[in-house]
Amino acid sequence: MQQIPTAERLLTELDFTRLNKLRGGALPPALEATLESIDLVPSREVPPDVVTMYSQLLLEDLTSGQRQKLTLCYPADAEPHLGFISVLSPVGTALLGQRAGAIASWQTPNGDACKAEIVELLFQPEASGDYTT
Repeated sequence: MQQIPTAERLLTELDFTRLNKLRGGALPPALEATLESIDLVPSREVPPDVVTMYSQLLLEDLTSGQRQKLTLCYPADAEPHLGFISVLSPVGTALLGQRAGAIASWQTPNGDACKAEIVELLFQPEASGDYTT
């Protein structure tokens, strides 16, 4: 059995299909690059520590040490003030497909570099048996 390297990013086939439907609205370049290079797995085979769409996670900023709970979502469901972060945002793109324990890096719209550790996955739809959300 082949082991999956921890640096590898994974995406469910369903999430990939849904994200590709957003391409008509011109995806951010970072998300385009991620979709072109990410490895796809069936929803039932995604490891429970991988950030998929609608995963809820605990993120710790490496500079400030501040922790926050985020849910990765599609643009229509984004409510940043409530912790619902769009996959089209720089942080959303950086989190997609990462594993718990990974360091996500992104740039803010004003150009600041950010890094944060995915401390824990609090919820992943696929791990709870939801393969269609």
